[in-house]
Amino acid sequence: MSLEHAILVSLAERSASGYDLTRRFDKSIGHFWKASHQQIYKVLGRMEKGDLVSAAVVEQDGRPDKRVYEITADGRHELRDWTVLPTPVERLRSDFAVKIRGMQFGDRDAMVTDIGRHRDAHQGQLDFYLADAAKHYPGDVSDEDLGAYLVLRGGIRYEQGQIEWLDEMLERLASR
Repeated sequence: MSLEHAILVSLAERSASGYDLTRRFDKSIGHFWKASHQQIYKVLGRMEKGDLVSAAVVEQDGRPDKRVYEITADGRHELRDWTVLPTPVERLRSDFAVKIRGMQFGDRDAMVTDIGRHRDAHQGQLDFYLADAAKHYPGDVSDEDLGAYLVLRGGIRYEQGQIEWLDEMLERLASR
């Protein structure tokens, strides 16, 4: 996937300024695809030149004008073409897992502390996802929200799995 596709998905859901896109990345898309403010603006410019998005200038009282982007017909076509392509299976690449593997060669107490820190971080993310699910999807999920809901469910399940694994490690290390 490219940042362009993440932006197209976001704009297909709702037109936005570059600032609004950055906020969306911080609140939702950014949980699984990171992009800085500068990256988003740079890619938006490239996408506008490529006719994947268009921008309208919106005047604001007492503030500089802003550009609001929307996906074009070419952008929707690109998004549709992209969804047809098979997605490569993502492989785990984790410094943390390598440290766990080499724990017997290092400082076990430091690793236990690090495992606890990871557990706390995953619990915090799980709590955030659960609150988001309760707020945005308290009942039936509409067809238009299904994709976002399924990604959120994937995030919830991922965090639950990480917490189970971390708890298992802590339990096994405490019993030795």
